[in-house]
Amino acid sequence: MLTQELETKKKLLQECTRLMNDQIKAAKDAMDVAQESANEHQGAMEDKFESFREACQIQRDMYARQLDELLSTMAVLKRINVTKANHDISLGAVVHTELQNYFIGVSLGEVKIDGESYFAISGMSPLYKVMAGKVAGDTFTFRDKEYKILQVD
Repeated sequence: MLTQELETKKKLLQECTRLMNDQIKAAKDAMDVAQESANEHQGAMEDKFESFREACQIQRDMYARQLDELLSTMAVLKRINVTKANHDISLGAVVHTELQNYFIGVSLGEVKIDGESYFAISGMSPLYKVMAGKVAGDTFTFRDKEYKILQVD
């Protein structure tokens, strides 16, 4: 495999990791803010403050669950080996089709690398399920569109 393809894969993984870290930081910050709000009203005995504190705790728990999901998603990215060429469509593959380019890892939407667009999709997505295991030259159909696979890195 050419180093350019490996370099693209490496850049895609770095950008996806950066985006995930931003989401993780936002969830942690929101969780901390909700916890601080609950703590500030801890001493108040009135019912309205008690329900406010409970609402803050519920919000904190929601952000904690979101953080947990993000950390699990980040673990998927950490399993991707950017020094290995993918010959078929599997985790870590960079897929070029006639219509769009994809990076198989986690669902993050559009990611731009060197002016080119890639869609970061998860191994759980319906689109991935139709293209999994295919190689360059194969075709697949998704939502009434036919895709021809030009290259898999």
